[in-house]
Amino acid sequence: MIDIKILRENPDLVRENIKKKFQDHKLHLVDEIIELDNKNRSVKLNGDELRARRNSLSSQIGNLMREGKKDEAEKIKLEVQEINNKLSENEVLENKYSSEIKEKLMKIPNFLHPSVPIGKDDSENVEVEKYGDPIVPDYEIPYHTDIMESFSGIDLDSARRVAGNGFYYLMGNIARLHSAIISYARDFMINKGFTYCVPPFMIRSDVVTGVMSFEEMDAMMYKIEGEDLYLIGTSEHSMIGKFKGQILKKDELPCTLTSYSPCFRKEKGAHGIEERGVYRIHQFEKQEMIVVCEPEDSYKWYDTMWKYTVELFRSLDIPVRTLECCSGDLADLKSKSVDVEAWSPRQQKYFEVGSCSNLTDAQSRRLGIRIKGEKSNYYPHTLNNTVVAPPRMLIAFLENNYNKDGSVSIPEVLRPYMGGLEKLEK
Repeated sequence: MIDIKILRENPDLVRENIKKKFQDHKLHLVDEIIELDNKNRSVKLNGDELRARRNSLSSQIGNLMREGKKDEAEKIKLEVQEINNKLSENEVLENKYSSEIKEKLMKIPNFLHPSVPIGKDDSENVEVEKYGDPIVPDYEIPYHTDIMESFSGIDLDSARRVAGNGFYYLMGNIARLHSAIISYARDFMINKGFTYCVPPFMIRSDVVTGVMSFEEMDAMMYKIEGEDLYLIGTSEHSMIGKFKGQILKKDELPCTLTSYSPCFRKEKGAHGIEERGVYRIHQFEKQEMIVVCEPEDSYKWYDTMWKYTVELFRSLDIPVRTLECCSGDLADLKSKSVDVEAWSPRQQKYFEVGSCSNLTDAQSRRLGIRIKGEKSNYYPHTLNNTVVAPPRMLIAFLENNYNKDGSVSIPEVLRPYMGGLEKLEK
């Protein structure tokens, strides 16, 4: 949510940013918010004048009663009552305008960082750098579910009978590999100085609307029927929500947390050959990282965070690249974002395995998170980044460590989490 002062003082800047996001259908919101803001400020001024008048009259009542002028005091009491009635009506308008302004402001996209490339969708994202050599072996790499099935490691048919499409049973060493990757990612981030956390897996609606746009909420979140609770789509949601309504001390910053959680998402995505298996699913597990920091430090943390993901994937012998997300591919609250993509030797292309985003003060404004300043409080910046999400990581891991004889090599860093195994063998 942007600062309404910017919209008052430079509405053209807001309009230009909306156009860069290719969201011209939202341009009308600028004029609507300005009109509502003018009405709201007028109503507030009227309320201040009414309260000042009431206070003046109230002081007169006491003086008149002491002087024995009861009739005059009673007349003034009637006038005070009339002012109270007007104030009640005024407060209804104040609440109405404030609510409408907030609702519309939350639909305005965050300001893009100047370095963000302008483009309509993810097809116009820009490759930044590659890490590791993308190798295509001289033998066939099976589809990832076929590799898992060769180790009796996945049961999709049973999952369909139990929960429908978009779910899975992981079994045996494949399930163990899944847990090993999560555990390794957890320790990797702890060793980077992040505090480990297991957050709530359900959050209230005021946290949901604080951490994401309405469009994302409708497309992603599962609501618990009959309760004001939603299943999280990523632990970032409840991790940032942890600071809701808090005033943080400067010496407490930065807050660097890494979290484990299951994740639940409604949208399964498009259908096709790459949509079967465990690429797009309703339920998965994830290791996440978030940072809450001073505004001037956020882009330093942004670069640090995505580099951690690259480092983790390279430690598992997986080539990756980074893509700068263009303006049209950024969710409304994001100011800048980079995707980390892993190499698929089977498909001979890269695919997304994580995303790092700087949301500047968009989430902290919505959630009322502030830093205690010397003269006044101000909003921190919030960032989030995927450490690893094993279903997609499993695809990248199995393909890049698959051997000609059908075995899968276990990189050295992962062996302690796999009971010392050096290979998965049929």
